[in-house]
Amino acid sequence: MWDTLLIAFALMLVLEGILPFLLPNIWRDTFKKLTETSDNQVRFIGLTSMLLGIGLLYLVK
Repeated sequence: MWDTLLIAFALMLVLEGILPFLLPNIWRDTFKKLTETSDNQVRFIGLTSMLLGIGLLYLVK
């Protein structure tokens, strides 16, 4: 189980690093806009991300 968890974590880091590596200006602007949003909007983004991840895991399994 730990192997799978570490692989998933490594893939997450790779995927999250693609945008700042390829398009740093766009990533920086997006990050600035995200810091200016309200807590409820950030929570909604987090919830949506989690639900999409759970849905994807359901489809894969």
